[in-house]
Amino acid sequence: MTAITDTPFASLDATGRLLSPVYKGPTGLGQFGFRGEIALKQAEKLSDEARPPEIKFDQVMMVAPAGATTIPFLAGFSTSLEHLKLLCEVLGDKLAANGKYFFFAGNLDISKKYQLPYGGATFWVLPLDEATVYNELLELFRIERTDLKKLDTAGKLAAVAAKAGEFSEKWPEISFAEALKIMGPIKGKENRPV
Repeated sequence: MTAITDTPFASLDATGRLLSPVYKGPTGLGQFGFRGEIALKQAEKLSDEARPPEIKFDQVMMVAPAGATTIPFLAGFSTSLEHLKLLCEVLGDKLAANGKYFFFAGNLDISKKYQLPYGGATFWVLPLDEATVYNELLELFRIERTDLKKLDTAGKLAAVAAKAGEFSEKWPEISFAEALKIMGPIKGKENRPV
């Protein structure tokens, strides 16, 4: 059975960056999966008090095979595209040039999708308005919900990751600097700028 210590998630787990797991365990085929949140910027600790992170990557879905040093599939949501830089700093050499990485940002034009090279990897960057990362990925990868109905959380995560591995759509390429210029303000819970 694949353990988290056999994967590139081990150091993230050991440093308390993997939060609020919906699922954290083997997904079959020698892989380990995680659904939850990644702390991108930790809050300052006061004595022994545990505080929520200042910035996090939400609705995270990722898998990695045992023995791997890089993460082949990662998807999640952040309120700002600017947080892509923090994500890359946190993950560092766990990102691969051939990885499938999907960054949903709350402050992108709803009609735009880009490919953005950063940190030695390429991200498919797209907006997330009302739906969830999971639902958006099902639509993006053309996965029928009925095909997943009988699967447990681990099976669904493995199925989405497998389809991500086949994904090869080309979107307009944009640099991180260009992306920062076109992103909008961060929206609050009611979809209003903060």
